[in-house]
Amino acid sequence: MVRIIKDSLEKSHSYLEYKQMILNLLEDGRSTGIEQNESLYNFSKLNDKRMKRLDKQTKLSQRTEEKLKNIQKDFTWLVLTEGWCGDAAQTLPVMNKFAEANPKIDLKVVLRDENNELMNKFLTNGSKSIPKLIVVDEKTNKVISSWGPRSKTATKMVSDYKEKHGKIDAEFKRQLQIWYNSDKGINIEDEIVELIDIMK
Repeated sequence: MVRIIKDSLEKSHSYLEYKQMILNLLEDGRSTGIEQNESLYNFSKLNDKRMKRLDKQTKLSQRTEEKLKNIQKDFTWLVLTEGWCGDAAQTLPVMNKFAEANPKIDLKVVLRDENNELMNKFLTNGSKSIPKLIVVDEKTNKVISSWGPRSKTATKMVSDYKEKHGKIDAEFKRQLQIWYNSDKGINIEDEIVELIDIMK
Protein backbone atom coordinates (compact mmCIF):
# COMPACT_ATOMS: atom_id res chain seq x y z
CA MET A 1 0.00 0.00 0.00
CA VAL A 2 2.83 2.42 0.82
CA ARG A 3 4.20 1.96 -2.73
CA ILE A 4 0.76 2.58 -4.28
CA ILE A 5 0.32 5.76 -2.22
CA LYS A 6 3.81 6.95 -3.17
CA ASP A 7 3.19 6.30 -6.88
CA SER A 8 -0.14 8.14 -6.77
CA LEU A 9 1.35 11.11 -4.92
CA GLU A 10 3.91 11.51 -7.70
CA LYS A 11 1.01 12.01 -10.13
CA SER A 12 -1.02 14.23 -7.82
CA HIS A 13 -2.10 17.85 -8.26
CA SER A 14 -2.73 20.65 -5.80
CA TYR A 15 -6.33 21.83 -5.60
CA LEU A 16 -5.52 24.90 -7.75
CA GLU A 17 -3.68 22.76 -10.31
CA TYR A 18 -6.64 20.39 -10.48
CA LYS A 19 -9.07 23.24 -11.12
CA GLN A 20 -6.79 24.69 -13.79
CA MET A 21 -6.48 21.28 -15.47
CA ILE A 22 -10.28 21.03 -15.67
CA LEU A 23 -10.45 24.51 -17.21
CA ASN A 24 -7.78 23.65 -19.79
CA LEU A 25 -9.64 20.47 -20.76
CA LEU A 26 -12.95 22.32 -21.02
CA GLU A 27 -11.35 24.80 -23.43
CA ASP A 28 -10.45 21.79 -25.60
CA GLY A 29 -14.03 20.47 -25.34
CA ARG A 30 -13.00 17.60 -23.08
CA SER A 31 -13.49 16.28 -19.55
CA THR A 32 -11.10 14.32 -17.33
CA GLY A 33 -11.17 10.55 -17.56
CA ILE A 34 -10.81 7.81 -20.15
CA GLU A 35 -14.37 8.09 -21.44
CA GLN A 36 -15.19 11.24 -23.40
CA ASN A 37 -18.70 12.30 -24.37
CA GLU A 38 -20.92 15.37 -24.44
CA SER A 39 -22.69 14.47 -21.21
CA LEU A 40 -19.44 14.19 -19.19
CA TYR A 41 -18.19 17.44 -20.75
CA ASN A 42 -21.42 19.22 -19.73
CA PHE A 43 -21.19 17.83 -16.17
CA SER A 44 -17.58 19.05 -15.96
CA LYS A 45 -18.61 22.51 -17.13
CA LEU A 46 -21.40 22.67 -14.58
CA ASN A 47 -19.12 21.38 -11.81
CA ASP A 48 -16.51 24.03 -12.60
CA LYS A 49 -19.15 26.69 -11.91
CA ARG A 50 -20.30 24.91 -8.73
CA MET A 51 -16.77 24.70 -7.37
CA LYS A 52 -16.09 28.37 -8.06
CA ARG A 53 -19.29 29.29 -6.22
CA LEU A 54 -18.53 26.99 -3.28
CA ASP A 55 -14.94 28.25 -3.04
CA LYS A 56 -16.38 31.70 -2.39
CA GLN A 57 -19.30 30.68 -0.16
CA THR A 58 -17.95 27.85 2.01
CA LYS A 59 -16.93 28.80 5.53
CA LEU A 60 -15.93 26.35 8.26
CA SER A 61 -17.65 26.56 11.63
CA GLN A 62 -15.76 27.88 14.64
CA ARG A 63 -15.99 24.41 16.21
CA THR A 64 -14.25 22.89 13.18
CA GLU A 65 -11.55 25.56 13.17
CA GLU A 66 -10.89 24.91 16.87
CA LYS A 67 -10.59 21.16 16.28
CA LEU A 68 -8.21 21.74 13.39
CA LYS A 69 -5.77 23.37 15.82
CA ASN A 70 -5.32 19.95 17.49
CA ILE A 71 -3.47 18.49 14.50
CA GLN A 72 0.22 18.28 15.36
CA LYS A 73 1.63 15.97 12.66
CA ASP A 74 1.78 16.46 8.89
CA PHE A 75 -0.86 14.68 6.83
CA THR A 76 -1.67 14.38 3.15
CA TRP A 77 -5.31 14.29 2.16
CA LEU A 78 -5.20 12.36 -1.09
CA VAL A 79 -8.47 12.59 -3.02
CA LEU A 80 -9.52 10.34 -5.89
CA THR A 81 -11.87 12.19 -8.21
CA GLU A 82 -12.81 13.20 -11.77
CA GLY A 83 -13.96 16.58 -13.07
CA TRP A 84 -17.38 15.26 -14.18
CA CYS A 85 -18.30 13.95 -10.70
CA GLY A 86 -21.10 15.99 -9.12
CA ASP A 87 -20.44 14.72 -5.58
CA ALA A 88 -16.77 15.69 -5.89
CA ALA A 89 -17.66 19.22 -6.99
CA GLN A 90 -19.65 19.61 -3.77
CA THR A 91 -17.00 18.02 -1.56
CA LEU A 92 -13.58 19.22 -2.75
CA PRO A 93 -14.18 22.91 -1.94
CA VAL A 94 -15.03 21.90 1.65
CA MET A 95 -11.89 19.74 1.91
CA ASN A 96 -9.84 22.62 0.57
CA LYS A 97 -11.15 24.90 3.34
CA PHE A 98 -9.81 22.38 5.89
CA ALA A 99 -6.40 22.43 4.20
CA GLU A 100 -6.37 26.23 4.03
CA ALA A 101 -7.17 26.42 7.76
CA ASN A 102 -4.25 24.23 8.84
CA PRO A 103 -0.90 23.90 6.98
CA LYS A 104 -0.49 20.45 8.55
CA ILE A 105 -2.99 19.21 5.93
CA ASP A 106 -1.64 18.98 2.38
CA LEU A 107 -4.54 18.46 -0.04
CA LYS A 108 -3.58 16.46 -3.13
CA VAL A 109 -5.87 15.40 -5.96
CA VAL A 110 -5.50 12.41 -8.29
CA LEU A 111 -7.70 11.26 -11.13
CA ARG A 112 -9.51 7.97 -10.61
CA ASP A 113 -8.99 6.63 -14.15
CA GLU A 114 -5.23 7.28 -13.96
CA ASN A 115 -4.88 5.58 -10.55
CA ASN A 116 -6.65 2.27 -10.93
CA GLU A 117 -4.47 0.41 -8.43
CA LEU A 118 -5.19 2.98 -5.72
CA MET A 119 -8.91 3.14 -6.55
CA ASN A 120 -9.22 -0.65 -6.29
CA LYS A 121 -7.99 -0.45 -2.69
CA PHE A 122 -10.78 1.97 -1.76
CA LEU A 123 -13.90 0.60 -3.43
CA THR A 124 -17.35 1.33 -2.00
CA ASN A 125 -19.49 -1.82 -2.07
CA GLY A 126 -17.34 -3.05 -4.97
CA SER A 127 -17.79 0.18 -6.92
CA LYS A 128 -15.22 2.83 -7.95
CA SER A 129 -17.27 5.57 -6.31
CA ILE A 130 -15.74 9.02 -5.98
CA PRO A 131 -14.71 11.29 -4.41
CA LYS A 132 -12.65 9.22 -1.99
CA LEU A 133 -10.56 11.00 0.62
CA ILE A 134 -7.55 9.02 1.89
CA VAL A 135 -5.81 10.36 4.99
CA VAL A 136 -2.07 9.60 4.77
CA ASP A 137 0.61 10.11 7.42
CA GLU A 138 3.11 12.27 5.52
CA LYS A 139 6.14 10.82 7.29
CA THR A 140 5.37 7.13 6.69
CA ASN A 141 2.94 7.26 3.71
CA LYS A 142 0.68 4.95 5.73
CA VAL A 143 -3.08 5.26 5.40
CA ILE A 144 -4.73 6.45 8.62
CA SER A 145 -8.34 6.57 7.46
CA SER A 146 -10.60 7.27 4.50
CA TRP A 147 -13.93 8.96 3.77
CA GLY A 148 -16.40 9.11 0.91
CA PRO A 149 -17.88 9.16 -1.58
CA ARG A 150 -20.77 10.98 0.12
CA SER A 151 -22.02 11.98 3.53
CA LYS A 152 -24.28 9.49 5.33
CA THR A 153 -27.37 11.59 4.54
CA ALA A 154 -26.61 11.73 0.81
CA THR A 155 -25.74 8.01 0.80
CA LYS A 156 -29.13 7.19 2.35
CA MET A 157 -30.85 9.34 -0.27
CA VAL A 158 -29.08 7.31 -2.98
CA SER A 159 -29.97 3.91 -1.48
CA ASP A 160 -33.60 4.90 -0.80
CA TYR A 161 -34.05 6.15 -4.37
CA LYS A 162 -32.44 3.02 -5.85
CA GLU A 163 -34.71 0.82 -3.74
CA LYS A 164 -37.80 2.67 -4.96
CA HIS A 165 -36.85 3.28 -8.61
CA GLY A 166 -34.24 0.61 -9.35
CA LYS A 167 -31.52 3.05 -10.46
CA ILE A 168 -30.18 6.58 -10.23
CA ASP A 169 -31.55 8.83 -12.95
CA ALA A 170 -31.60 12.52 -13.95
CA GLU A 171 -34.49 13.25 -11.57
CA PHE A 172 -32.55 11.92 -8.59
CA LYS A 173 -29.46 13.91 -9.58
CA ARG A 174 -31.66 17.01 -9.62
CA GLN A 175 -33.03 16.19 -6.13
CA LEU A 176 -29.53 15.53 -4.78
CA GLN A 177 -28.31 18.85 -6.15
CA ILE A 178 -31.20 20.66 -4.42
CA TRP A 179 -30.23 18.94 -1.17
CA TYR A 180 -26.56 19.89 -1.58
CA ASN A 181 -27.56 23.51 -2.21
CA SER A 182 -29.72 23.67 0.91
CA ASP A 183 -27.20 21.80 3.11
CA LYS A 184 -24.34 24.18 2.13
CA GLY A 185 -21.65 21.56 2.89
CA ILE A 186 -22.58 21.20 6.57
CA ASN A 187 -23.02 17.40 6.43
CA ILE A 188 -19.69 17.00 4.64
CA GLU A 189 -17.90 19.27 7.13
CA ASP A 190 -19.42 17.48 10.14
CA GLU A 191 -18.26 14.07 8.92
CA ILE A 192 -14.79 15.10 7.76
CA VAL A 193 -14.08 16.91 11.04
CA GLU A 194 -14.50 13.54 12.79
CA LEU A 195 -11.31 12.39 11.05
CA ILE A 196 -9.30 14.93 13.05
CA ASP A 197 -9.64 12.84 16.22
CA ILE A 198 -7.42 10.16 14.66
CA MET A 199 -4.97 12.65 13.13
CA LYS A 200 -2.85 13.09 16.25
